[in-house]
Amino acid sequence: MAANRAFAAKLLNRLRTVPGLVDARIQQPADLPRIFIDVDRTRAQQAGFSQRDIASNLLITLSGSQQTTPTFWLNPRNGVSYNVITEAPQYTIDSLQSLANIPLNANGRNNILGSLATMRREASNAVLTHYNAQTTIDIYGTADGRDLGGVSDDIRKIIDESKAELPKSSTIELRGQVQTMNESFSGLLAGLLFAVLLVYLLIVVNFQSWLDPFIIITALPGALAGIVWMLFLTHTTLSIPALTGAIMCIGIATANSILVISFAREQLLHGDATRAAIEAGFTRFRPVLMTALAMVIGMVPMAIGLGEGGEQNAPLGRAVIGGLAVGTLATLIFVPVVFSMIYRRLAARHQRAAEHVVQKP
Repeated sequence: MAANRAFAAKLLNRLRTVPGLVDARIQQPADLPRIFIDVDRTRAQQAGFSQRDIASNLLITLSGSQQTTPTFWLNPRNGVSYNVITEAPQYTIDSLQSLANIPLNANGRNNILGSLATMRREASNAVLTHYNAQTTIDIYGTADGRDLGGVSDDIRKIIDESKAELPKSSTIELRGQVQTMNESFSGLLAGLLFAVLLVYLLIVVNFQSWLDPFIIITALPGALAGIVWMLFLTHTTLSIPALTGAIMCIGIATANSILVISFAREQLLHGDATRAAIEAGFTRFRPVLMTALAMVIGMVPMAIGLGEGGEQNAPLGRAVIGGLAVGTLATLIFVPVVFSMIYRRLAARHQRAAEHVVQKP
């Protein structure tokens, strides 16, 4: 335990150099005074005492007999039970010598504590905490003036560099809000990928095709790029609200792309792919733009962070605005281009196949 505390003190000094980490401290104070009693088991056995006998006598003398043999007295007059406790007066235990004179009694034998044990003063932990059934030394700290992700990255680097000095059979775990943040990020990223996959499969069922849904979701990389761009310009860190806004953008960008592609498929029956894509872009320009603008304008107050606590939800509004701004451009420009390229190539392939069939004798 002493080696672990010395290592924790060195690690604490290194962690205090991390920018944005404040109020770093070791949670368990090590200056709690106590008296350590070391029983000579050989001498105690020769005197007819066991460790349990000595511990029980000490417990009764210092804490009272209520701890080992609860005794009650029933007052016959009022029918009330009272605790009867035998305990040495605290004012009589005022020195190591008085502690050594505590009488011991077991199995008909009498002795004193000082003849069977030695006593010394020492300091110990005032608080004992456990993690996975193991005693821990906790280093607490708070992030201030800097995002939690950046602080945790610097802390992890210092921990990795310090593991070579770690005492044997000891480990270092980074817990607290950092652990919660990483778990939340993992869950939301998995949810983001699942949302894209689920949207794609739903569109496949609706369009009865694997190709058109692929063209529709080509607008999503643009929306994600817009989110990153907006967070970078506003110096906003990636957070849970920002990832929530990214999931919202997926649905809106996909809905706008469906409007464009569904109209392009209708026009494809009456002309070539390029003309169908151009007409779809021009015809669906107003509905797509109005849908995106309504969402963007509604998110402006949230993105500015107005009101008390508004800065907590500001990343959500900024992510939605950036995602829809770039995602709308991708829907009106990039998606029709992809539609035209793919269907022109398919038309050329069908034409070559038809010519091959005609030329075949």
